[in-house]
Amino acid sequence: MKNDYEIEKYFNEIKKIAADISREDIDAAIEILFDAWKNNNQVFFCGNGGSASTATHFMCDLFKVTIVEGKKRFKAHCLNDNIPLMTALINDDGWDNLFIEQLKNLYNKGDVLVCFSVHGGSGKDKAGAWSQNLLKAMDYINKNGGKTIGFAGFDGGAMKEIADVCIVVPFNATPHVEAFHVVLQHLIAFRLKEKIMES
Repeated sequence: MKNDYEIEKYFNEIKKIAADISREDIDAAIEILFDAWKNNNQVFFCGNGGSASTATHFMCDLFKVTIVEGKKRFKAHCLNDNIPLMTALINDDGWDNLFIEQLKNLYNKGDVLVCFSVHGGSGKDKAGAWSQNLLKAMDYINKNGGKTIGFAGFDGGAMKEIADVCIVVPFNATPHVEAFHVVLQHLIAFRLKEKIMES
């Protein structure tokens, strides 16, 4: 049956992603976040579309999953969760400045920004180039003494060149990239909890 073939094909593609993804980049992202925890730095998250929900999910897990009794906690914030603030900023300052304008209020030197983008800020559609708000925010953090982590797909796009670490899901399909970003954020959050317990 065609359905059986398509289901098996999808799972085989997920297996290939799991085999091919860079372990070194995952480990580097974990170390940046662990350093943020050790140094009491804040961690900010953002994304657009489906990636916005992954950013919120990762913020939630970093905030709660990593709690260890008797240990300090992560300071985590998601920049795409306050709808009134977002619409006010977009209305006055434009889509490209949505995240950078929030960071100008909240960012302290040494903080970390985590961005999710399927295409890594490359490509364009009816509204123009994709995810320029993410790239602009990353550039701001890089120029002001912070660290940036990107989660991308396809070839990593512009984000791969801008971020201190960019974990690229090496596959050219949005459903696979978005699904695997959730797998990665769970892996990282639970590994961070282990490291906090061991510290």
